[in-house]
Amino acid sequence: MTLDQLKYPIGTFINPAEITPQQLKTWTKDIAELPAEITNLTKDLSEEQLYWQYRPEGWTIKQVIHHLADSHMNSIIRFKIALTEKDPAIRGYDETAWAQLDDYSCDIHQSLILLEGLHHRWVKLIENFSENELQKTFYHPERKQKFTLKTAIGMYAWHSKHHLGHIEQAIKFQGEFK
Repeated sequence: MTLDQLKYPIGTFINPAEITPQQLKTWTKDIAELPAEITNLTKDLSEEQLYWQYRPEGWTIKQVIHHLADSHMNSIIRFKIALTEKDPAIRGYDETAWAQLDDYSCDIHQSLILLEGLHHRWVKLIENFSENELQKTFYHPERKQKFTLKTAIGMYAWHSKHHLGHIEQAIKFQGEFK
């Protein structure tokens, strides 16, 4: 496997030219199912196995799970800001630096609980968006790009599957990468 295949086990996000109601339904389902999928994948892993990496110099399973909680907390906040302000600029953060902070050594169950509640609320928001709300935007200053909430749903559905793929990879390679 190439490094790019290890980094992007499901490929990169491609925004479709047209986002259909069926596509939105699929993406929403992907977001809704992530907490249970991670729980099922990791429920029998030992503490030592949670330190397996998905690629050389990649994050551990534990770091990926904590990152998902952090990233998706930021995402729902971005969604709410976009819903309540006109074309807001969102604030980025240094994901790599966050992954080095002490709270990433916490038990993964805390982040799994967070993800379960967070995704429940997030999906409730998404399922009730009007067409007008789906078109609301936020500006990402680091990417120098505006995103509609409709596109952001797809990006975070991809993000969910992307990191689920990393966890599956780490389990498959069983600590091969150090």
